[in-house]
Amino acid sequence: MKWKWLAVLASPLALTACNQDAPTAPEAPVAAATASAQVPHGDEVVILALGDSLFAGYGLEPGQSYPAHLEKALQARGINARIVNAGVSGDTTSGGLQRADFVLNDQARPPALVIISLGGNDMLRGVAPQETRKNLDALLAKFAAAKVPVLLLGMLAAPNLGADYAQAFNPIYPALAKKYGAALVPFFLQPLVARPELVQGDHVHPTLPGIDVLVGSTLDQVAGALAKVK
Repeated sequence: MKWKWLAVLASPLALTACNQDAPTAPEAPVAAATASAQVPHGDEVVILALGDSLFAGYGLEPGQSYPAHLEKALQARGINARIVNAGVSGDTTSGGLQRADFVLNDQARPPALVIISLGGNDMLRGVAPQETRKNLDALLAKFAAAKVPVLLLGMLAAPNLGADYAQAFNPIYPALAKKYGAALVPFFLQPLVARPELVQGDHVHPTLPGIDVLVGSTLDQVAGALAKVK
């Protein structure tokens, strides 16, 4: 998701106004979790991370992506997790839908959980929210048919796209999570708002410390989603 756009996270007042009803996710620093790390135990739990550059680790070194650090954080909790990173920079909901079958069928066995982070590039390319909703709906239906639980990482419309666009785009994630019984993070990037030190020079993609903040803010929800499928 090479966002050339708005410098969203560099405009915290605008984004906060757009997101004033979204709760702030608590942080659970990964370093602190690692300090009291447990030895992973039990059968291996495979998680599929299907997303765009926020998963691919845009601007970071290999092994520094959100899925890679999330895997380490889960293991530090004693969860024998392995995350398959299917993040592709620039991907849209249409692209994610097109490759979902291949990625899913490429696994030796169905994953215990799929984490989805898609939709930001739809917004940047001016894709109609109705199209984004249709693609995500089909994607969640596909995983529901395969009996694979989903954790959906939500996105909000950029402020300069206007109220009409936001009114159509922002409800997509909570509505589809409710429809399919998926776990939901309302706004994945919320912990980076008004914290420029956690964001790269493009004003959107997280730095390595920013990755750890995102992991810390979502770790409980990922672990909780896994606990429900055991």
